[in-house]
Amino acid sequence: MTDPIVGLTGTLTSPIRGAGTLGEVLVAIRGGTELYLAQAVEPISAGSAVLVIAVHPGRVVDVVPWIPLDTESAEEI
Repeated sequence: MTDPIVGLTGTLTSPIRGAGTLGEVLVAIRGGTELYLAQAVEPISAGSAVLVIAVHPGRVVDVVPWIPLDTESAEEI
């Protein structure tokens, strides 16, 4: 069974400075928001949108940068 947070997006509240370091990500889930420890293979700055790709024990998640689709710009093309 897949964890329900995998595939959700969130916002980093503290930066990930590189591989082996932890930041924090705020994810909207279950009608509220929850804070998780986040790790990535590359630095990601605070305030960036991220996609949760894996979950580990201790509320640690793997994330990658996420670029939301801007539908207004796509319609202009």
